[in-house]
Amino acid sequence: MGVVVFFSDFGWAGPYVGQMEAAALAVAPQVRVVHLMHDAPAFRADLAAYLLAAAARMLPREWVVCAVVDPGVGSARRALAVRTRKRWLVGPDNGLLAILARREGIEAVYALDVPCEAAPTFHGRDVFAPAAAQLACGMSPTMQRASSMQGEEMPEDLARVVYIDGFGNLVLGVRAQGPMEVRIGKMRLPWRRTFAEVPPGEALAYCGSLGLVEIAVREGSAAARFGLGLGDAVVCRASNAAQEHPYKA
Repeated sequence: MGVVVFFSDFGWAGPYVGQMEAAALAVAPQVRVVHLMHDAPAFRADLAAYLLAAAARMLPREWVVCAVVDPGVGSARRALAVRTRKRWLVGPDNGLLAILARREGIEAVYALDVPCEAAPTFHGRDVFAPAAAQLACGMSPTMQRASSMQGEEMPEDLARVVYIDGFGNLVLGVRAQGPMEVRIGKMRLPWRRTFAEVPPGEALAYCGSLGLVEIAVREGSAAARFGLGLGDAVVCRASNAAQEHPYKA
């Protein structure tokens, strides 16, 4: 039994997520569906690519990822199915799949056919979900081999805010590699392992559960404290210091 994992910027309200799942089940009723997240940065495939790569890194092999952050839907941008060494990735050719595909190792890139009856504003339902369901169950959608995909020039890590969670924690597109030096302007944040290692109201940087560098204020909102939003740059680099002097924001 195949599994399709959905990732999008659709949000949880409205009909879109349900329609995606229904479209997958209509093609392959036996497929299982996992909703990884639907609050990826809206319209920002350049940021969501790093979030997708981090969120998908622990998925079992052969679970098909169907990712949709697609402001160019209905335009000349291609619809892709990418075979990596671990799985199929399905989504728009706008860089969204690039980081995950690169890290998993690209074996082949295909351009999916877009049916003439597909809604020009909802390829997630009419193109990507059915193709992902077919691939998950060993079927083959109509597609042609392609030589490349968008996003090959994207850096491996991105020192910008790629996600703000419900607590106001700032997630950067940088994989945590031991202690990291994290600065906001001239302010250097202490690198800590857990929130409990700083007093309430103090800021910290840490390795989040996605393996990415995150910034938080214990029992508060880092987004509100520092006035940072999606796409804002933060100085973030490897540090040799295991402990930093605390900074009270």
